[in-house]
Amino acid sequence: MKFEIIKMAFESLLNNKTRTALSMLGIIIGVSTVIAVFAIGQGAQQAVDDQFQGLSANSIIVFKTRSKDSSVSSKLTTSDSNVILDNTTHILDTSAAIQATVSVAIDSDSSLINVMGVESNYFNISTIDLKYGEFFSEKDIENEEKKVILGSAVIEELSIDKESIISKSIKISGKQLKVIGVIKETGKSMGKISMDDSIFIPISTAEKSILGKNAQIMIFTLADNVENVAIATEELVAALREEHKLKSDQADDFRIFDAGAMVGAAQDSATLMTILLTSVAAIVLLVSGIGIMNVMFVTVAERTKEIGIAKAIGGKQEDILWQFLLESAILSMIGGLLGIILGSVIIPIFSKFNIMTVAFSWLGPIIGFSFSVVVGIFFGFYPAYKASRLDPVDALRSE
Repeated sequence: MKFEIIKMAFESLLNNKTRTALSMLGIIIGVSTVIAVFAIGQGAQQAVDDQFQGLSANSIIVFKTRSKDSSVSSKLTTSDSNVILDNTTHILDTSAAIQATVSVAIDSDSSLINVMGVESNYFNISTIDLKYGEFFSEKDIENEEKKVILGSAVIEELSIDKESIISKSIKISGKQLKVIGVIKETGKSMGKISMDDSIFIPISTAEKSILGKNAQIMIFTLADNVENVAIATEELVAALREEHKLKSDQADDFRIFDAGAMVGAAQDSATLMTILLTSVAAIVLLVSGIGIMNVMFVTVAERTKEIGIAKAIGGKQEDILWQFLLESAILSMIGGLLGIILGSVIIPIFSKFNIMTVAFSWLGPIIGFSFSVVVGIFFGFYPAYKASRLDPVDALRSE
């Protein structure tokens, strides 16, 4: 008997193909929207992670800037790195760096590349590893050696032969430097600065003869743990204000970049966007559920005599209820499956044409399909219940 009920439900839907297709359209759009929403949200989270991948949650970076009080110029220098380390209790390590985009050339090939003058411990703080070669030593820093370490992508940028890169000379701002190493591909970045697209030289060499006074000064610091980042930041600010002899009514002549807070804020924004878009998709599914209910009410009205005949020949209320409920459930299930197919097709299109950053998430299809089935059953139950409660005599008399 159960098989017969399922067969009758399918036959009824196939007999009204146009109405069935239109009823499923809302479910299809709703489920595909849910899949797209989760893909966009996952892509946004991934973009945030990629942007701040080079920073740990307990890193704090200090930049040179101009105070809001135009009469006060920034006094931040690379030596402030030691001031911070000596006058704070929750800063584990510090490393000064300067950065600028300058002309880099090898043979006849040249390009504008980000160059960073760094201390020897910078690579430990940034967790950067070598592919081959060696890092700078403290002696290299002291002697202002003209040595350079290349980011993994710089080799392609300058068309350098990978096999013979070590000990090769390249020209930075007109000065010859010897390549001593190449870092492994990291995918790490600090804001818009990609580590793979950067060149690293000793900070003493950068200050004296390569980058000059126009370079951006940065001080990388690590708090002893994530929980102490706020306290470490307060200590850092107090130490620099005292060192720069700033009065209480003067604004800071430096700015703080708290990686953990920035990453958290960006991730919260991405999550909020996902929630908002998911809410829109849920509304679409609810509207489609109401559409299914209306269709089922119309179906019940059109098939009143059929229901009367079924009851007259021994059909039970639960059989009538299950038949109409199955029709609603089948509508939502098939619509959900088609929505999954459509959503899965849309995501690669977005990726191929770089419309926006998307990343497939299994949560999208699972939640979308589950919600579509729940919507179909929920909104299909009352029309099915009403059909099962029809009086067979009244049903047979209806025209």
